Amino acid sequence: MDPARIPVIVGVGDVRSGRAGEPAGPREPLDLITDAARAALADSGSPALGSRIDAIHAVKTVSWSYDDLPGLLAARLTLPSPRSSTSPIGGHWPAALLDRIGDDIAAGRSSAALLVGGESQATMTALRKSGTDPASLGWESAPGGPPAFDPADLGSRAMQRAGLIVPTRVYPLFENRVAHESGLGPGESLTESARMYAAFSELAAKNPASWTSEVHSAEDIAAVGPGNRMVCEPYPLMLNAMPFVDQAAAVLVCSLAVARDHGVPEGRTVYLWGGAGATDPVDVLSRNGFGTSAAMTDAVQRALSRASVDTAALDIVDAYSCFPVVPKLLTRTLGRGDLVPSVTGGHSFFGGPLNSYTLHSIAEVTRRLREDGGTALVHGNGGYLTYQHVVLLAGAPHPGGYVGDPEPAHLTAQAPELVAGYEGRADIVTSTVEYGRDGAPATGFVVAHTPDGRRLAGHTGAEVAAALSAFAQTPARSAIGRSVHVTDRDGVLSLRF
Repeated sequence: MDPARIPVIVGVGDVRSGRAGEPAGPREPLDLITDAARAALADSGSPALGSRIDAIHAVKTVSWSYDDLPGLLAARLTLPSPRSSTSPIGGHWPAALLDRIGDDIAAGRSSAALLVGGESQATMTALRKSGTDPASLGWESAPGGPPAFDPADLGSRAMQRAGLIVPTRVYPLFENRVAHESGLGPGESLTESARMYAAFSELAAKNPASWTSEVHSAEDIAAVGPGNRMVCEPYPLMLNAMPFVDQAAAVLVCSLAVARDHGVPEGRTVYLWGGAGATDPVDVLSRNGFGTSAAMTDAVQRALSRASVDTAALDIVDAYSCFPVVPKLLTRTLGRGDLVPSVTGGHSFFGGPLNSYTLHSIAEVTRRLREDGGTALVHGNGGYLTYQHVVLLAGAPHPGGYVGDPEPAHLTAQAPELVAGYEGRADIVTSTVEYGRDGAPATGFVVAHTPDGRRLAGHTGAEVAAALSAFAQTPARSAIGRSVHVTDRDGVLSLRF
């Protein structure tokens, strides 16, 4: 194999400013990202390697907008004018961009690249509360400025009509259907989630870049009460991502030849074997169902197949974990219920810096592989279980060099016809209940099928929400599968059980 065509990770850096309960002074995302990039360069053991960087790829920052973050970073690092790109929104992009960098190096289009991302959402929240304009603190405003909002990011018209416009409402619909198809009642599903996240909290407590340092037991995580209110069943607060963090990460990738030219010790290099990605229909109401992720299955199977790796050979799996259903689906897809699917600590405890969490995973996995060797799968998820990308990293080279497939497969679905204004009998396919700040059921969200196989979706008032919630408190395996009488009035559903 030609060392000039073998991609390796030679430097990683991730940083935080402040942490939960210990706020720090305001830090602009660009400042944090610059710190992480410098840390990655230093971690390579060869700061001069920076002169070989011919590309900078940035994961989109949401807390503050930059027209050209890679250009601003290159100026701060006094790098030559590299090729650059900034991703759209999506938590899969760190894995997808890393795979593209590997493909570029394998094809000879690049010899060294920097991949960066970061957020200052904790700072932004504090500044908003105090009425302070970040630009008055010297934050970049040309190019740059406050984040823009696109209403299309909320979801399709059908999703907006049904009220399915935020992740906290949509992911529980998948969670509850997955539990139902696995034969688990609501309590059993919550216990499974809490045990997994308790293990995550132990990992996060040991990670220097983590937003939290407290270890939580499974019992604490599952117990609903002050400080851990129910958000949307079955997820209390500690099973939701924590996006209000100030964190950044950077990964330095180059060819094995460049690493050797610059004296990077062999034990510092981690081999990027490659990966694969897939995309499900963006509209969740246009998918086949809510009990699986076809995109995840496709991405995982293609990545492992191209590398000729069996799931049993994976020493490390680090899953995106904005909500428990995501790592649950990954472990089910891999058939690896024996492992804790993280070494980083998960979104709830390590922190969920919006699009760039998986960059932190790549950094931590790199450190683990340097120490222990082996093979790792790192997973990224974007949208509403929409975009999936995985990459394989290892302590040793792959016999085939880079074996990735960076272009995602765009999957289609044969979903039931969506009907509006329906009245009659229907079977509940999945549902969840959103709670108010007062701790009472406020709104129900329901997807159901009519007797002739059509699909309907909508939201309910508080009375129906309370009835749906009551099912989740009994051994009756929630409301899923129950036949109800539905009246749909512009997306507002009345149900008679």
